[in-house]
Amino acid sequence: MPLLGHAVSAASPKPDFRSYAAPSLGYALFATRWLQAPLYFGLVAAQGVYVYKFFNELWHLVLHVLSGQVNETHVMLAVLKLVDVVMIANLLIMVIVGGYETFVSRIGLQGHRDQPEWLSHVNSNVLKVKLATAIVGISSVHLLQMFVDVHHTSQHSLLWGTVIHMAFILSAAILAYMSGPMEGHVPGPVPGGRATLPSGELNLPDPPEFPELFDRPGRPELPPAEREPAVPVVLREYIPAQGKGGPREVRETREPGARDTREALDASGSEARVRAAGFPARKLLEEFDDDHQRFLDWETITRLGTLDFVDARGNAVFLGPPGTGKTHLAIALGIRACRAGHEVLFATGSEWVARLSAARAAGRLTEELAALDRYALIVVDEIGYLTFGAEETDLLFRLVSHRYERASVVVTSDKPFGRWTEVFGDTPVTFAMIDRLAHHAEVITLKGDSYRLRGHGIDHSLATTESH
Repeated sequence: MPLLGHAVSAASPKPDFRSYAAPSLGYALFATRWLQAPLYFGLVAAQGVYVYKFFNELWHLVLHVLSGQVNETHVMLAVLKLVDVVMIANLLIMVIVGGYETFVSRIGLQGHRDQPEWLSHVNSNVLKVKLATAIVGISSVHLLQMFVDVHHTSQHSLLWGTVIHMAFILSAAILAYMSGPMEGHVPGPVPGGRATLPSGELNLPDPPEFPELFDRPGRPELPPAEREPAVPVVLREYIPAQGKGGPREVRETREPGARDTREALDASGSEARVRAAGFPARKLLEEFDDDHQRFLDWETITRLGTLDFVDARGNAVFLGPPGTGKTHLAIALGIRACRAGHEVLFATGSEWVARLSAARAAGRLTEELAALDRYALIVVDEIGYLTFGAEETDLLFRLVSHRYERASVVVTSDKPFGRWTEVFGDTPVTFAMIDRLAHHAEVITLKGDSYRLRGHGIDHSLATTESH
């Protein structure tokens, strides 16, 4: 089929996206991370031991105080011992929760009111720094105990206690310094991504003439049976016809022994990630109707299907008239990212604005943007159907700017970039948002009539007339 900007044979087949699945050996090696799960449950048992130790020490302290056998120094030492136990227990909690989240599997606390702020962006660097600072705190308590009981502590012990404490502080400072550059590192431009031209103008697609019908009139909440269909795995075999430009024969057969989509998504917690992402429906790249959308750039879609753009923190932008498959492709990429172990969040442009507006009204916009860093990919759907005011445009710019070269964004819009001023206004903020969004991005333009309106007697010319 013809690709945008490429002259290829009409028999060029739609690729089989399953070919990008990781080898079985890779999955097996990755599954060995679950061997660490019993270790973390062992630490939970150790947490119980410290709970027993805490109340045992507290009971003895209360008995000694009631019997009048202790003075103020003894009480202080006992309290410091209790504090020491609590701090070690806190250290255990950080290792258990943070380590399990980083090295084994997502715990999935999104939306829980008690979720720690640091857990939203936990990784090995953050965990190491927090553990180092916790150890410094525990060492401080031990050193304070020695100074409080200085009459019963030798100078040799005081000296080495101080030296060891300073070594812990130095180690924590070095870890914090090293984690800063690693956190701030971003990869270079995405291969094939859009950049600015020497003239300074954006290298953007020319604005085509598209109708302006609503892509979908609403997004009602569907019952689980309809929202999460079990789609059988189907093999599509494309057989080129004899002669150039002739029709193609498509053979569809069910893969022998194939599991349905729901079973496949259940592996390694991917089903939980898909549910948490908030997709309005289940869509897969394999299900895309390429017979209706004959001019889709499958070369670029194939490249996006590998999810290299997510690893490189790039973007994907789908532009085109309503019903041409933009949302389908955005959801399909999001589901593939969930299957690959990434956290994904889906919402329309107006829903993102409402979420950020509520955060700004509560005085926590910066914290909300930082919390979104845990999502490797967010989808901003339906840009262009509703106009935004200056404050709303500023919020979307803040979102795009915050994620620029930090995490990936997928955007769908019925308008080319050249007409985004109709949505956001002809302001520097609009052009700055386009600049950051299009840089390191794959921009795919879809053409044709609405897939939903086929057979309803509504033609392209009517839609174009109404849009003007």
